[in-house]
Amino acid sequence: MKQVLEFEKPIIELREKIDELKKITVDSDFDLSKEINTLEQRLEKLEGDIYGNLKPWDRVQIARHTDRPTTLDYIENLFTDFIEFHGDRLFGDDESIVSGIAKYEGQPITVIGHQRGKNTKENIRRNFGSPHPEGYRKALRHMKQANKFNRPIVTFIDTKGAYPGKAAEERGQSEAIARNLMEMAGFNVPMISIVIGEGGSGGALALGVSDHIHMLENSTYSVISPEGAAALLWKDSKQAQKAAESLKITSYDLKELKVIDEIIPEPRGGAHRDVLLQSQFMDKVLKESLKQLNEIKTEELLEKRWEKYKQIGDINEPSSL
Repeated sequence: MKQVLEFEKPIIELREKIDELKKITVDSDFDLSKEINTLEQRLEKLEGDIYGNLKPWDRVQIARHTDRPTTLDYIENLFTDFIEFHGDRLFGDDESIVSGIAKYEGQPITVIGHQRGKNTKENIRRNFGSPHPEGYRKALRHMKQANKFNRPIVTFIDTKGAYPGKAAEERGQSEAIARNLMEMAGFNVPMISIVIGEGGSGGALALGVSDHIHMLENSTYSVISPEGAAALLWKDSKQAQKAAESLKITSYDLKELKVIDEIIPEPRGGAHRDVLLQSQFMDKVLKESLKQLNEIKTEELLEKRWEKYKQIGDINEPSSL
């Protein structure tokens, strides 16, 4: 059974009425085409009203949708000749991060992304998309390899945050994230990040220190989850909806604050409605972004990256992209 979000229920109910009338028309001699047409027009308007006026909490729910496309879905639709690598050469392989090399329009690139599951069994295997330190070390190992062989790096961000368990802390979770931030800041190759679902805390930022950061329209990117913020501010995680309004976690808020460079549109209702169409939207932005960065010399690339992060949050300065 497909997940139905709370704000989508009026749309689903109206669709069910239309389907019911269509079934009656097929099974009997009644001509209900006029009534069906009227309801379909009403459905079109209702969808426009709801999806055209989504609130921050609505977008949080879409970003968390169980059917939302994952890193591997986009790799399949955007790249060719993908080869996945495993392990950090220190402890083990963390399957909550996917990493490998591929070709994008004939150009070799390194692709890295958070990977969550689509069912309980896969989510347990992928640790619900929350990496351990070995996941970040695996990512860093392949980013260093990309830097050595002059391959651009593309990362997909989709995690509630790094795994906060005792074992992860004992193996150096904080150090692994901090090292990624430091190393990414100085790589000589073009780096592009795309937030495809939830971008939570340092666990997301550890793959996000890039030259261009793009974001799917209904994704979120924040220092803390709405539930976490509500628990801290009001001692009540049920105030998450209120927190989502205050955190400025939507793509539109973050574009204004210059945290991200470009908003990638989604099909009406979310990326899970049409993965192929969503991939086409992403392909257009990725192609232009990579073209721009490939034309910049190394010294200028590093300088622009430095300037980019200095101006984040300064809404009085013009955007660099």
